[in-house]
Amino acid sequence: MSDYDVVLLIEQPFTAQDATNLRQLHEDIEDPVRYHVMLPVEDASSRVESAMGTLGTGEVLTTPPTAVDESELEGLQKELLDTCRSGVEATIAVIEQAGGRAVGDPVTSDPIQALIAKVAEVDAAEVIILTRPHVVRDFFHLDWTSRARRKLGVPVLHLLEHENFDEQAGEGEGISGF
Repeated sequence: MSDYDVVLLIEQPFTAQDATNLRQLHEDIEDPVRYHVMLPVEDASSRVESAMGTLGTGEVLTTPPTAVDESELEGLQKELLDTCRSGVEATIAVIEQAGGRAVGDPVTSDPIQALIAKVAEVDAAEVIILTRPHVVRDFFHLDWTSRARRKLGVPVLHLLEHENFDEQAGEGEGISGF
């Protein structure tokens, strides 16, 4: 009996409810299900740029902002990687508490390219992408799910994190792909 491999691309660590919802999707699979958790690391440069951009909105700066020190940026990147690792470990823990088997790693490159590589590496049976709602990205099909569907030959299910299935199905959000 071989594993039924499911690759999970998530935006934030799972809650116990997320793990329960996930396990319910695979209750009827006879083969052992193994989840591969992928959580992208937030980009330190983007965070600094975003913070700098908000300084000028509605405020008059008396002194120009100083350049960000390279060591500060490296320190922030390490902190973000450590936070991501903790999020992956927490997600694995709640999946295991819900009766599943999981492994995972932080993603430090483009999430869709990393997803494509992981699907090929483990010969995944399916992909599940869990995100917060992104109205604009979803509308223009720039979201992870749309990008993944264009590049993968396996079913891609999009769910909204931290919502149960009833909440997601209410307005046509969340579940898509099957």
